[in-house]
Amino acid sequence: MSVLFAQTRVIAFGAHPDDCDIRAAGTAALFKASGAVVKFVSVTNGDAGHQSMHGAELAARRLGEAKESARRLGIEYEVLDNHDGELLPTLEVRRQIIRQIRLWNADIVLAPRPNDYHPDHRYTGVLVQDAAYMVVVPHLMPEVPALRKNPVFLYYEDNFQRPNPFRPDIVVDLDPVIDKKIDALDSHVSQFYEWAALGGRQTVGGPGRCSGAQSLAEAEADAAAKPASPRIAGEMVRPGKRERSQILRGLRDLRIRRPARRIAYPPIIPDASLNRLLLSL
Repeated sequence: MSVLFAQTRVIAFGAHPDDCDIRAAGTAALFKASGAVVKFVSVTNGDAGHQSMHGAELAARRLGEAKESARRLGIEYEVLDNHDGELLPTLEVRRQIIRQIRLWNADIVLAPRPNDYHPDHRYTGVLVQDAAYMVVVPHLMPEVPALRKNPVFLYYEDNFQRPNPFRPDIVVDLDPVIDKKIDALDSHVSQFYEWAALGGRQTVGGPGRCSGAQSLAEAEADAAAKPASPRIAGEMVRPGKRERSQILRGLRDLRIRRPARRIAYPPIIPDASLNRLLLSL
């Protein structure tokens, strides 16, 4: 099995610089441990995902967090320079996706389904789906050699029911690497200890979801009054056990990850296990 994985090149796409970690960090750790090479790609730079920071300052911070996650997982991580919250399935961005898949010479591509509450998530799924066949067309973007075989395309697990509920074909047990996954998530301080911790939807001075009608400013003041955690790499904060346990409670279905069924092209392998899938490459 290790020999098969050692020949495998995996690329995962997410809309924002923590999305791949949420959906596939455990699977990435398993691939890496077996000798595969793995790359995460964020299709936007995440420059809008925070309650107070924004723009170039936030984009630079989130790039640093992505690089720290990559270091902890032993993988590569690239953040594309498209604005957060403004992603559209344009030809320009489709070309970016095709370029990433071709340059990585991918065997396996992971991506979200185009069903989601967030337009960036939906359009990331659409963009990867639109690129799925085009990566093998030689006269499209001839400056980047087309792949000689089409990769296996997989969807991440999700809970959306319409228009089609998610149906897993592959189940991956994350018990051996659950700490690796948490370590990767822990890298994204701006998201898991600031933005998500305050509700992820708030505006300064607006109603908070942390404690009744508490405003964001009040919530930030409460956080500031707590003892500071030690800092690493400038903005990086290393949380304690209590804080790390909050991540675990906040994420669903960590111990059994169900990364997804294949998209329409190439054809779906019905009822595939991970072993059978890799043997089919």
